[in-house]
Amino acid sequence: MNLSTPHFCVIKLPSSANKSMIKFFNDKGFWQNVVKLSFPVMLQNLLTGSFTLADTLLVSSLGTVSLSSVGMAGQWSWLMNMIIIGFCSGTTLFVSQYWGIKDMKKIRHISGISILFAFGISLTFTIVSVALPNLVVRMFNSNQDVISTGSEYLSVVAFSYIPIAMTNILAAILRSVENVKLPMYASLLTTVLNIFLDYAMIFGKFGFSKMGVRGAALATVISAWAGLAVIVVISIIRKNVLVKKSKEIFQFTGKEVVYYVKKSAPVVLNEGMWGLGTFVYNIIFGNMGYEYFSALTIVRSFENIAFVMFIGICSASSVMLGKSIGRGMINRGLVDSKRFMVIVPTLAVIVATLIVVFRAQLVSIFNMGSNISDLAINTAQTLMAIYAVAFPFRMLPYLEIVSVFRSGGDTVTGAKYELSCLWLMSIPATLIAVHVFKAPFAAAFAVMYIFEDIPKNVLCLKFYKSMKWIKPVTKEGRQALDEYLRKEKKNVR
Repeated sequence: MNLSTPHFCVIKLPSSANKSMIKFFNDKGFWQNVVKLSFPVMLQNLLTGSFTLADTLLVSSLGTVSLSSVGMAGQWSWLMNMIIIGFCSGTTLFVSQYWGIKDMKKIRHISGISILFAFGISLTFTIVSVALPNLVVRMFNSNQDVISTGSEYLSVVAFSYIPIAMTNILAAILRSVENVKLPMYASLLTTVLNIFLDYAMIFGKFGFSKMGVRGAALATVISAWAGLAVIVVISIIRKNVLVKKSKEIFQFTGKEVVYYVKKSAPVVLNEGMWGLGTFVYNIIFGNMGYEYFSALTIVRSFENIAFVMFIGICSASSVMLGKSIGRGMINRGLVDSKRFMVIVPTLAVIVATLIVVFRAQLVSIFNMGSNISDLAINTAQTLMAIYAVAFPFRMLPYLEIVSVFRSGGDTVTGAKYELSCLWLMSIPATLIAVHVFKAPFAAAFAVMYIFEDIPKNVLCLKFYKSMKWIKPVTKEGRQALDEYLRKEKKNVR
C-alpha cells in the first residue's frame, strides 16, 4: 500500500474530535491508561533525574573546576545514551504494535535484536572512554586542571555504560508490554544506592576512603550494575516477557534484523545525530569558559527534572497509540493523539512558569558551600529563564516526533525535520553568533533554541495534521487503515 497517494492527505479527524472540549476529554478509560502507563515512568525518570541532580550537587561542593569537568565528561555518556534511546524508540514501535495483537514470538525476536545492538554500542563507548579519556575531555576545554579531573572521572564511569544501556533497552521492552513497575523499582534502587555511595565515596564517610570525583564515578558504576541486576533477577522470578521462552530471544531471522534496522535506523540516526548536535553545542559552550559550562551543568541537572512529566506522558502516548494502531483501531489512535496534543503544551506552560518564578532559589542550592563562582551562579539564573521560555516550544515537537509519529509507524519524517532544524539552522546560527558576532554566553544559548525550535514546531504541526504518519507494521493495522482510507475517500466525494 502506498501511503503517499493523494487521497491520504485529505483525512480529517473523526467528528467526535470536533465536540466540546469537556466532552472530548471525558473519557475515563483514556485517563486510566494515561495514569497507569505514565506515572511509573514519571517516577522512574524522576529518580533518574534525581540521580543526576545528586551527582551534580555533591560534586559542586568540590568547586567550579570539578563541577565543570564532570559535566564535560558526562556529555560523552549523553551521546551514547541518545543513540541507545534511538534503539529504545525503535524497539517500542515494534513491541507496542506486536503487543496490540499479542504476538509474543515477534516481541521476543525484536527484544533479542535490540539487546545485541545496545550491547555493541555501549561496549564501543566504554573502550574509547577507558583508552582515550584525555582526548574526550579535551574536546570541551583546554584547561589542564579540567582535563585532568575530567579524565579521572571518565576513565572510571565508563564501566557503567554497559549496564546503563542494557537497563534502558530492557525497560523499553517492559514498558511496551505495559509492565511499567519493574523499571521503576530498578530506578529506585539505583538512585538511593547512588546517592548513598556518592556521599560516602566523595567525602570519605561510613568507612570509605575520600575519593572526590573518582568516588562519584565509582558510585555510578556500582549503582548502575545493581539496577540491571534487579531487572534481571525479578524477571527470572516472575518469568516475564524477558525470560519466558527466553531461548526464542536470539532465534530471530536475518529478514527480521533487516526490517528492524530499516524501521529503527531513522530513529537511531535521529537520536544519535541529535545527541551529536548537543555534543557540538557543548563543545562550543565549553570552549567559552569552564565557569560558563558550570552554569550550563547546573541548568542541565534541572532540565532532567523538568522533563520528567513529559517523558512519562510521551511514553504512555507511545504505548497507547502504538497498541491502537497495531490492533487496527485507527479512529481511537487519532482521537487519543489529539488529546495528547492539548495536554502536553498546557502542562509545559505551567512548568515553564514555575521555573521562571523559582529560578534563583533553585540555582542557589548548588552554592550552599559558596564553592561556585558568582559568574557561574548568575549565568545559571539567566540560562534558567531562557530555558523556561523555550520549554513549551520544545515539548510539543518532542511529543509529535518521539511519540505520535513513531508509534504510528513513521520513523523517517520526524528525524528529517529534527536533524534539518538542528544541523542546517541552529548549529550554524550558534557558531556564527559566537565566532562572528562574539555574542555573550546567554545570547548564544538563546540563539540555539530560537533556530531549532520555531521552525521545527511549524513543520511538525503541518505533518501531524496531514495524518501521513499512520503507517502500521502489523497486518491487522494495515488492513484497518486501508478500510479507513476507503471510507474517508467516500466521505470526501
